[in-house]
Amino acid sequence: MSKGTLFDKVWDLHTVCTLPSGQTQLFIGLHLIHEVTSPQAFAMLRDRKLKVLFPERTVATVDHIVPTENQARPFVDPLAEEMMQALESSVKEHNIRFYNIGSGSQGIVHVIAPEQGLTQPGMTIACGDSHTSTHGAFGAIAFGIGTSQVRDVLASQTLALSKLKVRKIEVNGALKPGVYAKDVVLHIIRTLGVKGGVGYAYEFAGTTFENMNMEERMTVCNMAIEGGARCGYVNPDHVTYEYLKGRDFAPKDTEWEKAVAWWESLRSGDDAEYDDVVVFKAEDIPPTVTWGITPGQGIGVDQQVPSPEQLAEDDRFVAKEAYEYMDLAPGQAIKGTKVDVCFIGSCTNGRISDLREAAKIAQGKQVAEGVKAFVVPGSERVKKEAEAEGLDRIFVEAGFEWREAGCSMCLAMNPDKLEGRQISASSSNRNFKGRQGSASGRTLLMSPAMVVAAAIKGEVSDVRELISIGS
Repeated sequence: MSKGTLFDKVWDLHTVCTLPSGQTQLFIGLHLIHEVTSPQAFAMLRDRKLKVLFPERTVATVDHIVPTENQARPFVDPLAEEMMQALESSVKEHNIRFYNIGSGSQGIVHVIAPEQGLTQPGMTIACGDSHTSTHGAFGAIAFGIGTSQVRDVLASQTLALSKLKVRKIEVNGALKPGVYAKDVVLHIIRTLGVKGGVGYAYEFAGTTFENMNMEERMTVCNMAIEGGARCGYVNPDHVTYEYLKGRDFAPKDTEWEKAVAWWESLRSGDDAEYDDVVVFKAEDIPPTVTWGITPGQGIGVDQQVPSPEQLAEDDRFVAKEAYEYMDLAPGQAIKGTKVDVCFIGSCTNGRISDLREAAKIAQGKQVAEGVKAFVVPGSERVKKEAEAEGLDRIFVEAGFEWREAGCSMCLAMNPDKLEGRQISASSSNRNFKGRQGSASGRTLLMSPAMVVAAAIKGEVSDVRELISIGS
């Protein structure tokens, strides 16, 4: 087993005891909740006449079912309104900090916690959402959990978990123009597979990650779960500390220096031992697009859909299903595939730096006729910042719709949905069947910049060509 890694250190620091099952009872430093997985958990507490043990360690927001156009209450969808009311009453009953619509701080749970400095190095973090791995970008160990585990954390502030192995994923070198953090993680998942990380925590290391800003690191850690890993993290460094300094919940004054010294001590040591190490070269990573029905079915934008014989035998059955569902043939170029909807947003790519990069590509251009394109900021703070910089005007003038904060079409538990066999170019994290609201709708994952390129051309396009035109 691994030794001396950040994962090992944080795990040991938060171990309460070893359970008879052999699992670890792990103390959870920060519990994030939202309106979808918490109502049932609170109901379970009421049934057992239990209270939230440490309400000050729980933070709530609303994101999944929130409309991004008409946010007037009551919501048009009665189920969404019911879920909202259930959360509102529960947080009031248990005295939990809550960022509701209009608070100025509402947004996607994995966007608001980092931007407020709630997420910090050395923490254990849990949330009833798969993409909680996002918070590992700060050197935290963050787990997505199910509803019964949400109940457990509310009641005991602990989780029963089996310790993971640690795989170091090293990427070195400079990314080429038009290649982004999203491409890096899609390339890793494509190479290692969607099940490659089962039983592992992924430590992302190497000069490429060291040179990424915090929001790029969050994009990578966000999708660790899509590669089968239970969590992913980056060791904290000066980039982390510069991002956190001065944020709402970050340590202040003399406590700041103490915190940084402690955070530094948690980094994986030079003598750390890993269960596995995989190395990539940044220059080998192209702008990447998924062609199938899992995030692992990706190819470079200038490549062709692979044929069965090019794939591992275990992957051929899913590939056959993907060919049929996506209506793509082996050997077909992904570039030139027509798109109907272009979506920029989600907990993967809805932060201010994502919107800035997308706006650079969109400026002075026009969305192709017949394409619906829209941008959904990840939080109310991101929206305000983007509008202060004039990014909203750039998008609107180019033909994009500018929306309110929320999860939107990432998972379509709200009015933003694909219709019929529409194809979406999406900056989100999952391309599963039906993921974006239509049982037959199709999703192509890519970076926000690549989504803009697709929106402008009306088809999957290489953003490098637009960068070249604009330079």
